[in-house]
Amino acid sequence: MQTKPSLVFCHGLWADGSCFSKLIVPLQAEGYECIAAQYGLNTTEEDVAVTKATIGRVSGPVILVGHSYGGTVITGAGDDDRVAGLVYICALAPDADESSQTQQSNFPATDVFSHIEVVDGRIWLRRDGTKYFCGDLSEEEQKLVWATQGVPKPDLFGAKAGGTAWKTKPSWYIVGKNDHTVHPDLERAMAKRMGANTYELDSSHVPMLSQPGKVLDVIRAAVKGVQGKMAA
Repeated sequence: MQTKPSLVFCHGLWADGSCFSKLIVPLQAEGYECIAAQYGLNTTEEDVAVTKATIGRVSGPVILVGHSYGGTVITGAGDDDRVAGLVYICALAPDADESSQTQQSNFPATDVFSHIEVVDGRIWLRRDGTKYFCGDLSEEEQKLVWATQGVPKPDLFGAKAGGTAWKTKPSWYIVGKNDHTVHPDLERAMAKRMGANTYELDSSHVPMLSQPGKVLDVIRAAVKGVQGKMAA
């Protein structure tokens, strides 16, 4: 068995794998195998299946890193025996009977949902929504986030993950205290429920872009935790 776990990254609704570039480049330099699951945001079932296929492209064991809706994806895909740990970044983490919609409906609505629109069967983030999605980035980076956004189908909000990996796998959770996309109190509640090692950052919904160094520290902590279990 290899001495370092591999890292598989799962993006959220208005993103793709490039949102993890500030994490992947330094982790690769440290000798980690890294890959981002590039799924289509059509159905959660498909996105989980693509993630499991992506796990097969790197050496095991694997740590899954999920941002936002990507937390739902790693919750489903993380039941795979090759997965040793889970890192949630401002992410959803539904139970078997929950969806993204039911989780969020129990907490106050966040600002970003007033700045989206459904066109041609896809949910688009409007240009004025970036300040609620990634407001702690520079104007140039906010424009890039908008220009490279993923466009999910509305059905994703009501779909179930098909697994509950956080019940059996060790987890780490990053709360964005200034998040206007997933409510910080919802993030705290999910982290507490899963018994995660929890970290709070003064960030928007995208700390992997605005505070990558601190997110890297959490990932390294997850690696250390998983390595401890590997050596036991």
